Amino acid sequence: MAESRQSRPPRPADHVVVLFGATGDLARRKLLPGLFHLAKAGLMPDRYRIVGTAPAAEALDDEAFRAHARKAVAEFGRSKPEGPAWQEFESSLSFGAADEGATEPLETAVRTAGQAVGGSPHRLFHLAVPPVAFTSVIRLLGSTGLAEDARVIVEKPFGTDLASARALNAAIHAVFDEDRVFRIDHFLGKEAVDNILALRFANGLFEPIWNREHISHVQIDVPEQIDIQGRAHFFEGTGTFRDMVVTHLFQLLGFVAMEPPVALEAQSLRDEQVKVFRSMRPLDPAHVVRGQYTGYRAEPGVDPASDTETFVALRVGIDNWRWAGVPFQLRTGKALAEGRHVVTLGLREPALRMFPLDARAAGEGRGNELVIDFADPGSLTTRFLVKEPGPAMRLECADMAFGYGTSFASENSLEAYEHLILEAMLGDQSLFTRSDGIERLWEVASPLLEAPPPVEPYAKGSWGPEGIRAIAAPHRWHLPARAAGRS
Repeated sequence: MAESRQSRPPRPADHVVVLFGATGDLARRKLLPGLFHLAKAGLMPDRYRIVGTAPAAEALDDEAFRAHARKAVAEFGRSKPEGPAWQEFESSLSFGAADEGATEPLETAVRTAGQAVGGSPHRLFHLAVPPVAFTSVIRLLGSTGLAEDARVIVEKPFGTDLASARALNAAIHAVFDEDRVFRIDHFLGKEAVDNILALRFANGLFEPIWNREHISHVQIDVPEQIDIQGRAHFFEGTGTFRDMVVTHLFQLLGFVAMEPPVALEAQSLRDEQVKVFRSMRPLDPAHVVRGQYTGYRAEPGVDPASDTETFVALRVGIDNWRWAGVPFQLRTGKALAEGRHVVTLGLREPALRMFPLDARAAGEGRGNELVIDFADPGSLTTRFLVKEPGPAMRLECADMAFGYGTSFASENSLEAYEHLILEAMLGDQSLFTRSDGIERLWEVASPLLEAPPPVEPYAKGSWGPEGIRAIAAPHRWHLPARAAGRS
């Protein structure tokens, strides 16, 4: 039986970690700084080596790779690359280039790293490469024998539709069994995801009300302030729905909506998440709004007649006993008013409202809400109604808030990638997407992909097209804050 997350060892076994795409942006901004933070926090294995790799055209020698890592950690890391901790980490780094048919430098580097660790260390391959390269890298690992008894981290997107997801999974499974595959979504590495589990299943205050009898609607809202930032080539071929909803927002939905697992371990958690996905209704294009910010078509590399969405809002239905009739309302997009990561659960009003609301509160339409904010370090807010001081029995809105940043020492926290790399080294798949789950989500998405509604324009700095009001009706979007009098 798989170990529970409470009983597993605190540190991974000895490892050789191999970073494909080690000279790329993801490795520079997240992976190398994250691995150093794990090392400094005492969470890396007792003995480990990190091998960087890239095509021969981008090859570095060991010293150049160490200099590259130092610069990355200095620019993006939480800890400075200095002192004994950095010296030990730096000494673990080496590099071996690899192209299909020319893999000897990588094979030698991995073999040498394993000998330096000693014994029989685990191997973990992180594919921080463009999606078009996934299959060739997997094939390389299989043909060289490097994949034997190893684990692999695969970055999103996991396909662009059902057919491509099935093809990618088939290519991966030809080399790696599913229990050695870690499809990474950095949203699921945030503390707030684990806190959903703790909030729901450790508290008698919340567990009994987490159902259609008490919750009227759920919103998962991930607006972004940034625009496409010059990534027209990627974005024109992907769009916001494929980039954000299937990979990120649907995964959060799975954790919010799942039934209680029989144990806090990977198989039970992922079984319950996949049950949610199987209960999701196929998306109705009539319940989807696609938007495009004004000026997108003038971005360099964008088709002047592009129908690619930079924004999407949709309503999702779940046909099971717990959630029948409860709408899940999802929204995400580029160039919006704020950058936020928020899940809001709206609670039903009492059957008889005997208290008059203050005029402002009535205008805002606020009732009881539970708000989970995923912004690092994250927070939980309960919104409720209280009596306004004075002689009259009138109600006003109030909040009770818990914030990780003010409640725990920040040094205890891990950034999302750090958390997930640690989980992969420990072999815990709880926070990683399973093949049948991702294929089911693309199946759910098929009606929208086959008949997408035309994009609607919206202004930069707004909250999206006007049509999104219909997605939330009869409720209102919980962002922006209602105290601002906007919807």
